Amino acid sequence: QVQLVEFGGGSVQPGESLRLSCAASGSISSIYEMGWYRQAPGKQRELVATMTSGGRTNFGDNLKGRFTISRDNAKNTVYLQMNSLKPEDTAVYYCNVRLFNGINIWGQGAQVTVSS
Repeated sequence: QVQLVEFGGGSVQPGESLRLSCAASGSISSIYEMGWYRQAPGKQRELVATMTSGGRTNFGDNLKGRFTISRDNAKNTVYLQMNSLKPEDTAVYYCNVRLFNGINIWGQGAQVTVSS
């Protein structure tokens, strides 16, 4: 099994930056993809960005360019760098790991609030 611990999040003003990190432990070799999803109040959970073990990335609509995903395989950690944040980026951000067998594992969630 894989366990996830998220770090980061918080409250910032529009235009500022934040970085989230998610450290995985346990059966690391079974991880195919690591990434982030978010859920705003009253909305469905949506893709932010993912990265496969081979380095292929996938981004949610209109997020590439402001958001960057990176992965430190030595530390089993995935990072989400969020720049030029907007109020509409306010959401709970969830780390996600997809195993080679298709199972999804979720982190505990990190609140990101963008407000002036």
